[in-house]
Amino acid sequence: MRQLHYLPALGAAYGVEVLDFARLRAMDGAGARTRPQRPEFHVLALVVSGRGEHVADFEKYHLRAGSVVSIRPGMVHRWSEVDGVDGPLILFRPGFLPDLGPALAWDHFASATWQLDPQVQPHAVLAAGHLRDEYDLAVRAPRLASTALLSHLLAALVLRVLPLGATNSTTGTGRSQDAFLRYRAAVEEHFTEWHQVADYTRVTGYDRRTLTRATRAATGVGAKEFLDQRIVLEAKRLLAHTDLPVNRCARRLGFQDAANFTTFFQRGTGAPPSTWRTADARAALPS
Repeated sequence: MRQLHYLPALGAAYGVEVLDFARLRAMDGAGARTRPQRPEFHVLALVVSGRGEHVADFEKYHLRAGSVVSIRPGMVHRWSEVDGVDGPLILFRPGFLPDLGPALAWDHFASATWQLDPQVQPHAVLAAGHLRDEYDLAVRAPRLASTALLSHLLAALVLRVLPLGATNSTTGTGRSQDAFLRYRAAVEEHFTEWHQVADYTRVTGYDRRTLTRATRAATGVGAKEFLDQRIVLEAKRLLAHTDLPVNRCARRLGFQDAANFTTFFQRGTGAPPSTWRTADARAALPS
């Protein structure tokens, strides 16, 4: 699996790079885009025309006009078929986007693709075009470049293409919302070392019962299941897209004993790690 680092084009070191699918294909004559890759940056794409497919974290998504693709840092992704797809493709570093509020923090369990409302599509295309124009100007005439302007135009695009209702928090209100958002952020930071909800009470400032109620209100599952799902997701990424033996995958995820990891993984997926890895490899073979 390729680990993709953010390497902007010469003269475009602004924390964001604006491309399109045609440019992606031109840059990738060897077809590396069809193989699993794990970017350390965000990828945001808007399909304006054509049809295609991509795979993100073991889910296959179909693309058509109005599809939005959001690949967050750490996701395992590949463009399985985008030869006939056109539209803007934006790469940006974590932290380049202005703070849009804790409720809009990137969620590893959020869908990697969704469909825009037809009434929203032309406005999203305009927002992407405005960002592209300013980016092109910055590249052609660096003295006119404004990182702040690029950052805020990106924010406008992100807000425009978010799924309907996403800008209104669905995670509850007040204390419950704050508890879940703190817990989600702490899980993302510490899930490879802390495997019990009680471990998160100090850093969040909430007790276990509050975290459980808040997480269930936000996601439909309790705090422990939410934490376990995040660990399982990372385990699947390691098993499917690296050659690490199971015991080293276990250690990376904070399990000192491979047997405990095997029991944990089987409980979450229905299969031991080695069996799951073999089945996933077979499923990925061309039919």
